Amino acid sequence: MLPLEHIRVCDLSRILSGPYCTMTLGDLGAEIIKVEPPQGDDTRRWGPPFLEGESTYFLSINRNKKSIVLDLKSPEGKELLRKLIQKSDVLVENFKTGTLERLGFGYPQASQLNPRLIYCSITGYGQTGPKASAPGFDVVIQGESGAMDVTGFPDGPPTKFGLSIADIVTGMNAVQAILAALLVREKTGRGQRIDIALLDSLVACLTYHAQSQLAGETPRRLGNRHPSIAPYETFKASDGYINIGVGSENLWEKFCAALDRKELCSDPRFRTNQDRLKNYASLRSLLETIMETRTRASWQKAFDAAGVPCGQIKSVAETLGDAQLAARGMIATVDHPTIGALRLIGFPIKFSDTPGIIRLAPPRLDEQRKEILDLLK
Repeated sequence: MLPLEHIRVCDLSRILSGPYCTMTLGDLGAEIIKVEPPQGDDTRRWGPPFLEGESTYFLSINRNKKSIVLDLKSPEGKELLRKLIQKSDVLVENFKTGTLERLGFGYPQASQLNPRLIYCSITGYGQTGPKASAPGFDVVIQGESGAMDVTGFPDGPPTKFGLSIADIVTGMNAVQAILAALLVREKTGRGQRIDIALLDSLVACLTYHAQSQLAGETPRRLGNRHPSIAPYETFKASDGYINIGVGSENLWEKFCAALDRKELCSDPRFRTNQDRLKNYASLRSLLETIMETRTRASWQKAFDAAGVPCGQIKSVAETLGDAQLAARGMIATVDHPTIGALRLIGFPIKFSDTPGIIRLAPPRLDEQRKEILDLLK
C-alpha cells in the first residue's frame, strides 16, 4: 500500500516547480499522467549533459509518471483533456496566468467538469496583484524575493543559490497544499483552487532575515556567517573546507576543548555568544589560524569526539558516494527502456508502513499513450 495510490493527477506542468511537485506525489503512490505538448516538456531538450539521448535535467524530476502528448489547441486534444479532468483527483499546472483560461480549462471550467477536482496553479507571482501576469523564473524570483540580497560575501555581489531554490521550495509547498486540500475534500466532498507563487514561497523562507527587517534592522550579506551565532560558519582546513555549528555556550566550551584552546572560554572577548559577535573580527582571525593547521578529516574526528556539530564541504561526487546516503536508500535504481539501469536520487521521506517507491522510470515522450487513451474511453 502507498499513501496516495488511490489518487490520479492530471499533470499539465513543465520545467521544474510543477514537475517536482508531481514527482513527489508520484513517489507517494499517486498515478501521474503527464500531459505534454507535441514537442514535449521543454526540459527534454535541456543539456548537456544527456544520457543515451535523454536530458539528465528531465530525468531528475519526472520519474513515476506516464506521458501522453495532447495538442490543446486542437479539438481532439481538448476533448481528451476534458475526459482526463473528469477522471482525475488533482490537476497541477504552471502556465502563465490566464493561459488555461483562454484554452477553456481554467478553474471555473475544470470545476464544472469535476467538482471534486483539486486545481493547483503554480506561477511566479500568483493569480492576483500587479505582477500576476508577469512570467516567473527561478533566478528572477531569487532576486525579487530578497534572498540574493542576503546571499554572498559582504564585499561581493548578490549571489543566487547553487540550487533552483525558488522552484523547489514552491514545488514542496504545492505538495503540502494538495495534501491538505485532499483532506478537506474527505470532509466536504468538494475540490478547490490552490494558488501557489514562487515569490510568496521564497519570501516565506526569509524567516529571521525578514523579521529582523520588520523590527527595523536591515539584514546584510555575511558570506557563510550566521547573523546571530558565532562561530557558526565555514573554515578552511589544510586540505579543504569544513562547517562548524557552535549554537550554545556548552558547545563553545566543547569546541575550545577540541581545539586544545580551553583558555578561549575565559577570554572576556569570547565568553558569551554576544561577546563573540561583538568581537567577531578577532575571533575569526584567531580561529582561521588554528583551523588551517589540520586536515578536514582530522578536525572532523576531533569535533565528533567532542560532540561539536561539524561537517566537511563535499563535492557533489563525494556526497553521492557517501555511505550515509547508501544506508538511507537515497540512491535508487530503476530500469529505463533506452538507458537500462538508471540511477536516481531516492525518495527522502521514510514511512514505517507505507514507504514511497520509485516504480516507473521517467517516461519517453508519449510513451503511455495507449494505456491512457484506454483509461479515457
